[in-house]
Amino acid sequence: MDINVKKPLFILEIANNHMGDLDHGLRLISEFGKVCKKYPFHFAFKLQYRDLDSFIHPSMKNRLDVHYIKRFQDTKLTKEDFNILVQEIKKQGFLAIATPFDEVSVNFIEEQNLDFIKIASCSFNDWPLLERVSSSTIPVIASTAAAHISDIDNVVSFFTHRERSLSLLHCVGIYPTPDEAMELNQITLLRDRYPECRVGFSTHENPDDTDNIKMAIAKGSCIFEKHIALATEKYKSNAYSASPDQLDKWLAAAQKALVLCGADDDSRKENPEEQKSIKALQRGIFAKKEIKAGEYLSLEDLYFAFPANENQFTANNYSKYTKFIAKNDISTDAAINIDNVSQNDQRKSIWDIAQRVKALLQDSGVVVHGRTQLEISHHYGLENFNSTGITMLTLINRDYCKKLIVVLPGQEHPEQYHLQKDETFHVLYGEIDLKLNGVNSKLLRGDVAIIEPEVRHAFTSVTGAVIEELSSTHFKNDSYYTDEQINQNKHRKTILSYWMD
Repeated sequence: MDINVKKPLFILEIANNHMGDLDHGLRLISEFGKVCKKYPFHFAFKLQYRDLDSFIHPSMKNRLDVHYIKRFQDTKLTKEDFNILVQEIKKQGFLAIATPFDEVSVNFIEEQNLDFIKIASCSFNDWPLLERVSSSTIPVIASTAAAHISDIDNVVSFFTHRERSLSLLHCVGIYPTPDEAMELNQITLLRDRYPECRVGFSTHENPDDTDNIKMAIAKGSCIFEKHIALATEKYKSNAYSASPDQLDKWLAAAQKALVLCGADDDSRKENPEEQKSIKALQRGIFAKKEIKAGEYLSLEDLYFAFPANENQFTANNYSKYTKFIAKNDISTDAAINIDNVSQNDQRKSIWDIAQRVKALLQDSGVVVHGRTQLEISHHYGLENFNSTGITMLTLINRDYCKKLIVVLPGQEHPEQYHLQKDETFHVLYGEIDLKLNGVNSKLLRGDVAIIEPEVRHAFTSVTGAVIEELSSTHFKNDSYYTDEQINQNKHRKTILSYWMD
């Protein structure tokens, strides 16, 4: 199905309301399917997937005193059971959607060839999970409960740059949601701010309410999500899941609102209860191995598992822009938290550098392809980049190599040499002060300098400059700095693949 079709999509969220009982799940699909077939909309049934063997931390697997762990274990279904449910959904003529809470579950969704992947609000900034989801071709729908506008900007940019289909659902993570917390104006904000995304409404209000759906439609929502449950003598419904009769009235209200409608920019208020609810469902960051004080924590040092401790960093706090440094020794399987690591989110600083480089290139008249990777070299740390550092774009690297070096005003590149590479500097814009084996010279626009192997070279620019570097093949380990402190700095480069848009 094309996610951009005008026909509204109604998603019926089964979640754990199959109760871990396959027969009950099949009956639920059958009973609600009868209601859906009365209305001229697209309908989808949604499941939730967790690979509990890896999702729950090893030490917590039998902690049934923890509410969510007990809920997940009590309602567990096998892969075969889920396949039978999906087969029934499709047999009834409906679309099939699932929410993965870990990377293994994305694999299962792809195996089942589902119609959509749904990102839950608690996973909205789970970057390791989003990276895996973005590698799939299945369209993505994401709920935005508790997300700041900057979070939504980042996620939309993330999927847009990867040319992936993304829809956004306004959502409030309070179950059930009281009227004063509904924030329906956020639908307008999402539509205005992200015109490239289809926008909808994921509801958790009292299932007897039919006013909110009318207002959501009036504000332009075209995707709607609602929890459903089938009460029996054995199983009870929760306070926010609709019965077949309640769903029927809700859909009738939606149909009337659509007929009536025909063919404010206000930031969300933080709700501590909502934040706590969302945090409770996020995966914590844990040490995969022993980590020594002072070490940088890379993805290879970490793993993500449920549940997170109160002061623990979660997968939502981790991205390629986040730098974690151990304050003290950390043992295997220990939680990564504010007590044992320091955190530095470099996104704003890196984005500022990219914009300054982009502006200097525009001033120089040098044209660069929009998908050329930008390599930011911060030899003494990002905090010292304005004084010591450069940015570089590798245009080609074969037997011959061509790069563009961008030196921002006032920057210096520290002294280094190569053992293999023979390179030529051609100044395209601005001017540089070049030092070769300790001898200074000034290069103006159009000037050329040859730098042979083993020649120590350093350069700086007062005005800012763009240098075309032509050389023999560039080898990753062929740059040697005369300051050993730089050679020991394994985190002196940041690579951006999407920065020109």
